[in-house]
Amino acid sequence: MRTVICPGSFDPVTRGHIDIIKRAAKTFEKVIVAVFVNKAKIPCFTIEERIHFLEKALEGIENVEIVACEGLLADYARERHATAVVKGLRAMSDFEYEFQMALTNKMLNPELETLFFSSSAENMYVSSSIVKSVASFGGNIRDFVPECIHDEIRDRLCGGGVD
Repeated sequence: MRTVICPGSFDPVTRGHIDIIKRAAKTFEKVIVAVFVNKAKIPCFTIEERIHFLEKALEGIENVEIVACEGLLADYARERHATAVVKGLRAMSDFEYEFQMALTNKMLNPELETLFFSSSAENMYVSSSIVKSVASFGGNIRDFVPECIHDEIRDRLCGGGVD
């Protein structure tokens, strides 16, 4: 069975994340969505909340498993017998960082490949940081996050907002 991992902090999950995960689920037999702790960032949402959002947004997709992770992605991939990491790319700036991570993972786990999916045009500008920034000023985030979790994310980030 071809298993891949879609890793991220998903703080919060965006339409762009969901698009990449759904496309990976159409391409591979099993997709593990690994919600990692990014020690360089202070999260807005707990791991449990992020998993809840992903579960709601990916409901009904049978070959997707959502898990909380800590530690090195390369080690986790080895433990789960994953053959590849799937990452979404929005711009060249994403590529520089993701290419560096891919090379690091390859050094730590020579069997692990990294595959890059380009973002869909409508998601090229969407990021968790943009969602948080727009929401912090009470802006409309409806086009940035899955509809099924919009209210929960909006309520947390902007206290109910106006959108």
